[in-house]
Amino acid sequence: MQSPRPGVLSAITGVWGARISWLVVGVAGIWSIGDALDGRSNAVRATVAAACWLAWGTGLVALLVPSPLGLTISRMTVALAVSASIASWVAGADAVAGAAFVACALVSGLLIGGAEFGQRCVQASAYGDEDRFLLRPPAAFLPPMALAGALWAAAVVAAPLLLATGQWIVGVVAAAVGGALTVGLVPRFNLLALRWLVLVPAGLVVHDPVVLGETLMVARANIDGIELALADTEAADFTGPAAGHAVEVSMVSMTDALLAPTKTSPRGTALHVQSFIVAPSRPGAVLRASQQRFQRAIPPPST
Repeated sequence: MQSPRPGVLSAITGVWGARISWLVVGVAGIWSIGDALDGRSNAVRATVAAACWLAWGTGLVALLVPSPLGLTISRMTVALAVSASIASWVAGADAVAGAAFVACALVSGLLIGGAEFGQRCVQASAYGDEDRFLLRPPAAFLPPMALAGALWAAAVVAAPLLLATGQWIVGVVAAAVGGALTVGLVPRFNLLALRWLVLVPAGLVVHDPVVLGETLMVARANIDGIELALADTEAADFTGPAAGHAVEVSMVSMTDALLAPTKTSPRGTALHVQSFIVAPSRPGAVLRASQQRFQRAIPPPST
């Protein structure tokens, strides 16, 4: 079930805001990159133009067809846009053109990387009457993700420039690194787009291939409460752990959960829990949706 949040802010930070910002990035990129390439050889201009249009077009397709994979691709391509904007400015673009491109790319990155846009993408792939909520990535994933993503973006941006200017050895190395990282990172990054808390008429589901070894399902009759988790909660932590507010699900009777395999526990770790916490990117939306679906899921406010 689609349950978009009404209002101007939702439109700006949702899919349409991301699409419009990406179009603006394209315009700013033409201005800045064209200025940086002024006076360069035809080979350099043609190579850079082809690479830029390919990257921008890939991002546009991902934005036009919202989905978990589209979310991953759009976030990776906007990282390329940020790298390309910095490279064009350093390469000699006019100060105004370069600053405009960097600013537009950063704004687009904030929108595409935002919780509202992520929510719309995962909800677009929902089946029937269900609400999907994207879960925040575990904090331990963020530094290696940022490092790998920065290295990937630098290699992909540098490779066509190096090859077009005849720096074959370094260019081939950069292309190989960029290609290898693309193949390796896309499925890994996409796992983070497949981590959801799902509310359905029959109850709720936690689909998390990173933290859980198998999908956790809780029947509606077994849901005792869904509320913001307290800092000292004793509920099982299925957040990763992740920073920020978590949502605690308490149950009438205990249920089984299986944590994902690790080196020390290759078959995963089985738990018997009566409550657990997850970290949706939009915890308030989860509470509102659960209150609508499960009348007793959120305790009434105390008087």
